[in-house]
Amino acid sequence: MANIELPRPVNVSPLIKFSRWSFLTIGILYGIINQKRFVRKENALREIEKAEKPIRDAKLAEEKLISTQADNKILDEFFQKKE
Repeated sequence: MANIELPRPVNVSPLIKFSRWSFLTIGILYGIINQKRFVRKENALREIEKAEKPIRDAKLAEEKLISTQADNKILDEFFQKKE
């Protein structure tokens, strides 16, 4: 196997190293803070939905009943005409 000489690593400026680590840390902290904010917001929305669920279910049941009655009426009219 041939000995391949690789170029020497480039010396990175301490300012660039500091900037990279600073941005990484700031990004992680930003993510943690936003995650907490979104969790609180989502929990509040879930509580609202939980409170409104019985009302919504009652409304859907009423609409389903009305729809079923209308369908039955149409079917009754259809079969009465055939007789």
